[in-house]
Amino acid sequence: MKTILITGFDPFGGESVNPAWEAVKTMEGYTDGDYKVVTQMVPTVRYKSVETAIAAAEQCNPDFILCVGQAGGRPDITIERVAINCDDFRIPDNAGNQPVDEPVVADGPSAYFATLPIKNIVNALHQAGVPAKVSNTAGTFVCNHIMYGVLHYAAQKGGIKVGFMHIPYLPAQVVNKPDQPSMAVETVRATLETIVHVLAHGESYEAQNITYTTPHE
Repeated sequence: MKTILITGFDPFGGESVNPAWEAVKTMEGYTDGDYKVVTQMVPTVRYKSVETAIAAAEQCNPDFILCVGQAGGRPDITIERVAINCDDFRIPDNAGNQPVDEPVVADGPSAYFATLPIKNIVNALHQAGVPAKVSNTAGTFVCNHIMYGVLHYAAQKGGIKVGFMHIPYLPAQVVNKPDQPSMAVETVRATLETIVHVLAHGESYEAQNITYTTPHE
């Protein structure tokens, strides 16, 4: 059986939960055709995030890696197109690191493009009734760091396709954040199922029946 590794971050920035891991952890052991899902929580820490993801990949030998992170303030599922070789943290990570204009990988290329079928994924999510779009910036915090670092690993190893998805806050996170959008964990879980279906079946995917929860207004 082939493997899809999905990672999600632990809480950061003073939050008690991270919607990425809350959704990702529900996918452990999920199967679609000849593909099974393996999940891994990663720390919101500069180098350790990539090290943890790579260790999981070395153990499960995946065909695909999808990293998931929180993008508070975004109302949609955003599938990232590109990761840049720059760490410029607006806040410290969970270990207190706050680099300014430093490379993710010394002497690495300026950027890596996602190798997952990002347009197919967005189209499938639209068919499923989920607001989604391609994003051209993964930021310069740990989300961009892990996307770049894992793509760099995959480029060296060969045979692994990698991508990154940002998701909104959970509803419980925006109770004291007026006007911030949110998305239910059940919707993100269904989104992940659709993405797994696209990766497992390529062009032959069928839209999944997703019950979409309207973002908080």
